[in-house]
Amino acid sequence: MFTKIATRSFSSTSASAYKVAVLGANGGIGQPLSLLLKLNHKVTDLSLYDLKGAPGVAADVSHIPTHSTVRGYNPENLKEALTGADVIVIPAGVPRKPGMTRDDLFNTNASIVRDLAKAAADHAPNAAVCIISNPVNSTVPIVAEVFKSKGTYNPKKLFGVTTLDVLRASRFVAEVANTNPVHEKVTVVGGHSGVTIVPLLSQTNHKSLDAETRDALIHRIQFGGDEVVQAKNGAGSATLSMAQAGARFTGAVLDGLAGENDVVEPSFVDSPLFKDEGVDFFASKVTLGTEGVKKVHSLGELSGHEEELIKTAKETLIKNIQKGVEFVKQNP
Repeated sequence: MFTKIATRSFSSTSASAYKVAVLGANGGIGQPLSLLLKLNHKVTDLSLYDLKGAPGVAADVSHIPTHSTVRGYNPENLKEALTGADVIVIPAGVPRKPGMTRDDLFNTNASIVRDLAKAAADHAPNAAVCIISNPVNSTVPIVAEVFKSKGTYNPKKLFGVTTLDVLRASRFVAEVANTNPVHEKVTVVGGHSGVTIVPLLSQTNHKSLDAETRDALIHRIQFGGDEVVQAKNGAGSATLSMAQAGARFTGAVLDGLAGENDVVEPSFVDSPLFKDEGVDFFASKVTLGTEGVKKVHSLGELSGHEEELIKTAKETLIKNIQKGVEFVKQNP
């Protein structure tokens, strides 16, 4: 499944043509993400924006021989960067450092995402918006509140990119089971930080793992980002793997917009699954279509252990989501 999705997203020769804008294109995620999107044949207009350096990134990736135009934009040209965009991908923000949680990034990244969301709502209100900037559990609600305030909110076109958790799950499960990660398909639900990340191992071929191995594996999937932060020793967080995750998910959104069938990826979206419990956003499998979210899938059959993990995730998500909503109320 992994191989099929990756091939579909990056090697399509479809005549579909789309403008994709990357906001934060000169950053650690933005640069490799821009490279990968240049390789996606559905992207015919690649718009790269950052506070500085985006024209240089654009000049660099523009030399790659795929059939697309690349332009770089500085702050004074943000409107032009966004106008006509079909998909907007936002990796802008500061990276984590050792000892920091994703929530520690909130005060800085919340303002960045709010301001970019305002611009997106003004200049590309119909675009599908993919949020990478952490903490995703709070930044996605921030974008939703900004769009609501401008009367342009479409819950079917707002996505929190949780694909990195899916990639890590496939890799880490394969290491434990000594299998090929390309063939490991693991659904990851909940949110995109710590205990809100819930891999549904009972729905894989490895449901018989002993409790100790299972718990260690789940913990590694939940906190895999810490490995990268510590290994980079203050020089950043997951950028290359996140770029791959972002490109894969953006490719899936484009496939959905193009009307391709059975395009399914987990994503943190405005979800009906637990709304009656106060959880307005939740990550689960989503079928992507021409209007964005076509169907939000239920979680399916869960083990008793997973039910407990979901309960803990929901408790944390309610707080994370409310934090984003309150930020916009207090800092319009």
